[in-house]
Amino acid sequence: MSFISILLALLLEQAKPLPRTNVVHNAVRTWVRWVLRNFDTGLSTHAWWAWGLSVAGPTLLAIGIHWLLIWGLGWQFGWMAALIWNVLVLYATLGFRQFSHHFTLIRDALLAGDEASARSELAKWKHIDASELPRSEIVRHVIEHSVLSAHRHVFGVFAWYSVLAAFGFGPAGAVLYRMSEALSGVAKRTPLPEQQPVSDPVRAWSLRAWAAVDWLPARITALSFAFVGSFEESVDSWRRHAALHPLDNDGIVLAATEGAVNVRLSGDVEASGLVPEPAHLRAVVGLVWRTVVMWLVFLALLSLARLIG
Repeated sequence: MSFISILLALLLEQAKPLPRTNVVHNAVRTWVRWVLRNFDTGLSTHAWWAWGLSVAGPTLLAIGIHWLLIWGLGWQFGWMAALIWNVLVLYATLGFRQFSHHFTLIRDALLAGDEASARSELAKWKHIDASELPRSEIVRHVIEHSVLSAHRHVFGVFAWYSVLAAFGFGPAGAVLYRMSEALSGVAKRTPLPEQQPVSDPVRAWSLRAWAAVDWLPARITALSFAFVGSFEESVDSWRRHAALHPLDNDGIVLAATEGAVNVRLSGDVEASGLVPEPAHLRAVVGLVWRTVVMWLVFLALLSLARLIG
């Protein structure tokens, strides 16, 4: 079911991507804010309640609907209904097209020599001041944001979904991963004046929990980039970064990307890799798509092995 669900969700997401503002993401934000408003008391002993309700609640709901469909409708029809439920959950949690639009606009502007438009689009995308960035820094920012977005919206979801689905938990892994990431994003973000600020205990708990949830997917993504890119350089760059920052999940993904496409992202002039150029954007696109294909082939082979076995 994992292979078919991921394949159908990817095709659906490519054909009809969710708009930036949609009912699913609005519901997630409303749920997280409601939980924080009612359970974030500012006490350390209550912080895990806020995280548990925000993340574990939707995760358990996803499992419950999955098994309710299978047992309630019988195995034959229930399996098909559960497959549709898995596809819908993956469609809502994946987000390939949610960041590729910005990437394409910036890449096209850079290739056309219009650095002003590229800076403007980058500022809109990441809400940063890009007015003084040179071309190489624009490219570096775009590569970093695109790779991390691909990891969080695609490969991290793949990893947790595949692991938990193998043990019969349906789409719970995808929900667990995306809800953990969503809560950590709320915890890090500066609240609007009308919103209740997140307390320090909840912020610390959310960030620690997200680091733990993302630990395995970050290393799976890094290893995948190494397999489809320049393996030795990617692993070497990953190893160097991990020796200095062993708990930096984002840094490990970016370090593997550095070696995989031979581009310098760390800002260290002594680091290996070339200065980022617009041509590297095409290399990153190829890296991401080769990784998607590798995931699909891997899951297809696992599914075939289970059928034969």
